[in-house]
Amino acid sequence: MSEKSFALIDCNSFYCSCERLFRPELEGKPVIVLSNNDGCAIARTTEAKALGIKMGDPYFKIKRFCEKNNVSVFSCNFALYTNISQRVMNTIIRECPKTQVYSVDEAFADFSGIKDKLKHGHHLKSIILEHVGIPVGVGIAPTKVLAKLANGIAKKSIKANGVVDLTDPKWQDVAMKMSPVENIWGVGSASALKLRNLGIKTAYDFKIFKDEKLIQRIFTKVGLQIKHELMGISCFPLDFDVESKKEIMCSRTFGKSVITLQTLKESIATYISDAAEKLRSQNSMCTEIAVFARTNPHTDSPQFYLYQRDKLNNPTGDTRKLIRVAFELLEESFRDGYEYKKAGVKLSNFHSSDELQIDFFSPTDTLRDITLMNTMDKINSLEGDSSIKLAACGVDDHAWRMNRAFKSPRYTTSWDELPSFGDKVSNRSEDSK
Repeated sequence: MSEKSFALIDCNSFYCSCERLFRPELEGKPVIVLSNNDGCAIARTTEAKALGIKMGDPYFKIKRFCEKNNVSVFSCNFALYTNISQRVMNTIIRECPKTQVYSVDEAFADFSGIKDKLKHGHHLKSIILEHVGIPVGVGIAPTKVLAKLANGIAKKSIKANGVVDLTDPKWQDVAMKMSPVENIWGVGSASALKLRNLGIKTAYDFKIFKDEKLIQRIFTKVGLQIKHELMGISCFPLDFDVESKKEIMCSRTFGKSVITLQTLKESIATYISDAAEKLRSQNSMCTEIAVFARTNPHTDSPQFYLYQRDKLNNPTGDTRKLIRVAFELLEESFRDGYEYKKAGVKLSNFHSSDELQIDFFSPTDTLRDITLMNTMDKINSLEGDSSIKLAACGVDDHAWRMNRAFKSPRYTTSWDELPSFGDKVSNRSEDSK
């Protein structure tokens, strides 16, 4: 039986790489992607990091710096990033059937039994770049924690060319001696401070620390498992089962303040549509809904926080029913004279669509209701988000949409925004000009 081996495939500056995919002239140049409402930097290329731009820097503080240093700035475009992520993950799964998709830009793959792991790592890196166009780093090791460590080195080392294999214990020790405790996967800032107080400054120090009972008492069982992983003992296997969410929340800060009930309703209806689609995608129904809206706490204007929730007699996954309940809650608690800056919805108390306990005296989702919702989801999946939506969402979201002055087109998920050969691709979509 072959020893366990894991590979962590991690996309380099993923959001920025997605933008560069359709703007090849930005290769080698500084690029950043901003958070919702163009608030702060959430992704940076190596070149942007070299200029001193930090994760979380507010854009209004670095705007002139970016202009002066020719930093390309993009608003977040999650429709594009999610689609590109699916293509990357599908490519990995074709090459490595035993793959755990860990996040939008990371996946763990089973490399057990592969003789030349380094060669296979380079092959995987090359084929992802060839098929999708996204650069990745590959870290290979006997455990997940060590694979994460290897991946960090792969991304920084020019000599490694994007792939590092820490199968050999000798190279594991070399890597761990170079890695401060803050760089260990699963060790947060508070835990890192506690480890340093114990004299543990590097991953290697943590590995050779003798008092395991003390580690478990201070850092619980998970902390001890992380130590064992550094010792080459696999404690975290590949997890192929995606756990269903217990609640789904969708909220946004508005680009402009909202003052009317009708406009607020349209925003809430849109958020419910997104949340209900996610609910149905995991084959769930809900029996509780909450809506909220608030003014801007950072201004001197009158403040008000709206929050209402309701429990349903029967589980539902029907967007129309959820919107109807939400509107009733809004009408009960809405106050005129306030400038609302943020709103959202939360669905909770989930039930599997296959196993339901229902109240026979209350309406339930009929087969026709379920078919309608599934049809809408299918159309939006094929044609792009919000290709078909309920009238309650409104026909124009300009009054409450987010500020996204630098949003690129949805190149892969909207027929209207597909790139045309011969045309210069702009980093701004038509609707953001």
